Amino acid sequence: MTQILDFDISDKENYLKSLAIREQVFIDEQQVERALEVENEAAAHYSLLLLDGIPIATARWRETSRGIKLERFAVLAQYRNKNYGSILLRHILQQLESRPEELYLHAQLKAIPYYERQGFRKQGNMFTEANIRHYLMTKPK
Repeated sequence: MTQILDFDISDKENYLKSLAIREQVFIDEQQVERALEVENEAAAHYSLLLLDGIPIATARWRETSRGIKLERFAVLAQYRNKNYGSILLRHILQQLESRPEELYLHAQLKAIPYYERQGFRKQGNMFTEANIRHYLMTKPK
C-alpha cells in the first residue's frame, strides 16, 4: 500500500528520509555534487512516497520568481518503472492545481518523454546543470 507524506524541512525525520533517497539517486548514482543537491532546502515543500511503510520516492517543489518549480524527483532504483514516480507527480500536481503560478521543471534528457506524457512541454534550448543535460519544461494550465 502506498502513502504520501507532505512536509517541510522542520519535520526532520521525514526530511532525512527524503534526503537519503536523493543522496542515493543524485549523489551516488548521478555524481551530483552534494552542495548542489541541497540548495534551497528551507524554501521547499517535500513529498515522500512510502510503500508498505518504506520510503521509496521523493520530490519537492518551491516558489521562485518564475513560478513554482518542481524538482528533485527521485525513485530508488529497485522501484523504478513501476508507476511510483507518476503517483508522486500526480499527487503534487493535484496539490498545486488551484495555484495560478506557472509550473515548471528542469528535466534530464532521459526523462523528457515521461514528462511529456504528463502534460509538460519542452521550452528553449538544452542546458547543463550539475553536469547533466536538461531542458526547461512547463505545464500549460
